[in-house]
Amino acid sequence: MPKGKVQNHKFEVVPKLVEQADVSVDELDDECPLCFGTGVEIVVGKGARACSCRKLNVTANMNDTFPPRYDKCTFENYTATTSSQKEARHLAFVLATQYPAVDQGLLLMGDVGVGKTHLAVSIVKLLKDNGFKCLFYEFGALLKEIRDSYNPNTLSSELAILDPVLNVEILVLDELGASKPTDWVRDTLYHIINSRYNQKKTTIFTTNFLDTRVDPTMDILEDRVGVSIRSRIHQMCRTIVIKGDDFRETFDQPRRV
Repeated sequence: MPKGKVQNHKFEVVPKLVEQADVSVDELDDECPLCFGTGVEIVVGKGARACSCRKLNVTANMNDTFPPRYDKCTFENYTATTSSQKEARHLAFVLATQYPAVDQGLLLMGDVGVGKTHLAVSIVKLLKDNGFKCLFYEFGALLKEIRDSYNPNTLSSELAILDPVLNVEILVLDELGASKPTDWVRDTLYHIINSRYNQKKTTIFTTNFLDTRVDPTMDILEDRVGVSIRSRIHQMCRTIVIKGDDFRETFDQPRRV
């Protein structure tokens, strides 16, 4: 038989889902006929994108809201004035547009006001637009919810709070290390991170703590979360150190009289 030429097909991420999917909500109970349960739909002549069934199957009561301060944060209005901020924006955008074809999440490190949370929110917004399930939590707020679940007067339970945190496709933990590192805090954090580590779940962290001790009186991230947790995050995430001025200071300039 004559040998024909082998055609190499290049697949690219298609950012938006179709407005009307040829799949009903009832079909979601069985294997999706479009993606066959993989969550990724191949569009002939265009590439790969998140399957339409994901957008139909987003959990209605999932707590994926952000603090009102960050409602308008996008990649487009992120101010990048330093090379590290530009690199961080680029890598965050790559993760958001190439997911699920990614191997790692992101650890955004840096001083206050350099845009770590802005970028994390921007990632989640774009992923949600493409039909993926995301969850955003400020770590201190998550710990408070878990503590409150121990109160018999509340209607919540630790399992109900932790289940989506452990199993959601993309999780953002904002302000990692900000809470005082008690044994309970570290045990709780280890349970969350180790579970997602073992399941290879994509996780995005932001933190004000660095890996290098520039001042002997200041903690590094390992001091706040522990050696084993930091080790797992090394493998789970690409670390990006963002440098720049505190953006919030621009809102408090002295007036000239």
